[in-house]
Amino acid sequence: MSTATPRDSVAGDFVKLLLAIFLPPVGVFFEVGLGFHFWLNILLTILGYIPGIVHAVYIIAKK
Repeated sequence: MSTATPRDSVAGDFVKLLLAIFLPPVGVFFEVGLGFHFWLNILLTILGYIPGIVHAVYIIAKK
């Protein structure tokens, strides 16, 4: 039985979004783990910091 409230979820998403802005791969990792999107985000961040941020925010907002 889960006791998580919607407020807990919003706070968690806010922290993930902050991580997505400063360290995009870390934000994606906390959302999806070591899957395809994590590695794609590392590649996008290496190729350009802004594409990494956009991808990370998209992945977090999608969930």
